[in-house]
Amino acid sequence: MSPASNTPDGPDSPQPAYRRLYEQLRAGILSGQLKAGSPLPASRRLATEMGISRNTVLAAFEQLDAEGYLDRRPGSGTYVADVLPEQMLTINHAPWTGSGADDSSGRLSHRGRAIADTRRMPLPEVTGVSAEATAFQIGLPALDSFPAELWARMYGARLRQSTHDLMRYSDPRGYRPLREAIASYIGPARGIRCTADQVVIVSGSQQALEFCGRILLDPGDPAWIEDPCYLGAKAALISAGARLVPVPVDRKGIDVAAGIAREPSAKLAVLTPSYQFPLGVTLSLERRLALLDWAAQAGAWIVEDDYDSEFRYRGRPLVALQAIDKHRRVIYVGTFSKIMFPGLRLGYLIAPTELVDGFAAAHLSTDMHAHLLDQAVLADFMEAGHFTRHLRRMRVLCGKRQQLLVSEAKSRLGSRMRIEDPDGGLHLVGWLPEGHDDQAVADLASRQRLHLWPLSTHCVEADLPPALLLGYAGIKERDIGDGVATLDRILRGYRPHARLS
Repeated sequence: MSPASNTPDGPDSPQPAYRRLYEQLRAGILSGQLKAGSPLPASRRLATEMGISRNTVLAAFEQLDAEGYLDRRPGSGTYVADVLPEQMLTINHAPWTGSGADDSSGRLSHRGRAIADTRRMPLPEVTGVSAEATAFQIGLPALDSFPAELWARMYGARLRQSTHDLMRYSDPRGYRPLREAIASYIGPARGIRCTADQVVIVSGSQQALEFCGRILLDPGDPAWIEDPCYLGAKAALISAGARLVPVPVDRKGIDVAAGIAREPSAKLAVLTPSYQFPLGVTLSLERRLALLDWAAQAGAWIVEDDYDSEFRYRGRPLVALQAIDKHRRVIYVGTFSKIMFPGLRLGYLIAPTELVDGFAAAHLSTDMHAHLLDQAVLADFMEAGHFTRHLRRMRVLCGKRQQLLVSEAKSRLGSRMRIEDPDGGLHLVGWLPEGHDDQAVADLASRQRLHLWPLSTHCVEADLPPALLLGYAGIKERDIGDGVATLDRILRGYRPHARLS
């Protein structure tokens, strides 16, 4: 880089000198002029070449390093980072080699482009952070305590017993014994009133949300969504072509009165009443009743995504919203990803009888039915009592991990992060000081092999203080302290600046 008429110390720009140099260097990195892994000149040399002060250069380097553009190696020098912040949270696509226009956006419909541009949950395969670095990945259960050997034995036994039966097409609603096992479990566990005929097995809760949007909404129909929201729910509604109506969430859950004031004729409301994602609050009884009354009067449907409801560590289990619904307006969605393991890809929905055929038809038009062998093994697992025993162990284990994370965070992080101690769930919300950029902190953490997910990503219109989501269920106790220590170093070194888009 050589001096120019508009050098960073030039008088023509109102920006601070270090900021102008920062922008020049950042532009060079993003354009490829300064290539990944290449060394930058020493600060003294660059200051001399550009006719600026060394402090200006050091301040620009510090800002670039804080945002993840540089790799500063003591005793070696300063290098352009191998992976840039813009690449951390985007999917890498293989280059298009066919004929046609170069602009891929021209090949998608408006809805297709909206689906492609919708943010998803922070899977390691999406973020680029190593899957082995589990601290503090959200949505990951305690895989280290899953009875894998027992599951493998039952899997083999089921395959040997019924090979041909499990090779045929099956009921699109799902394997009957599994639906019966779910109906038997969900009544005592959540107070839900249903029969096996109301249970539809799906490939995870995300498919259930997709089906709800598809069969209950027409393109352009208004649908309530919590704000901040679960990204999977937002993606499903966008996929259905719905008009999103963000409804604010406070300490009593979704603000039903605000939703009615904004869009009283919404066709659908998708919410997480037992343990709101991402804030972790519980929908109050007063608002539950108001929500059900509104749905009955408006002819709207409520999708109850019962996120993390099984993991409650204090007090009695909460009764599901569906259990107090006298008007049959609630579709209940559950998943086995958090109790068993996410690779299983099995969930379920419980629908009013008049909707079951619609959900079965959605299955037939998509994938016929969920994987039959997995359904059969899970039914065996539940009928033998292994599921409830495993769930009891997971509640105890995850409760201990939650308390350990709370204790370590409060002891080490001090005023750098305020941790709330919820009654349940599988993640915590860590509130950052005013002026921090939660996305920038998450970007820095990813370079240290930490999964920290910014609360701002989940906001549609809500303007909330900066915060990070910290999962704890999938991290072993001995690693929690190390994870908090790494987070402490990141926060101590972070210097809040206005984040550039």
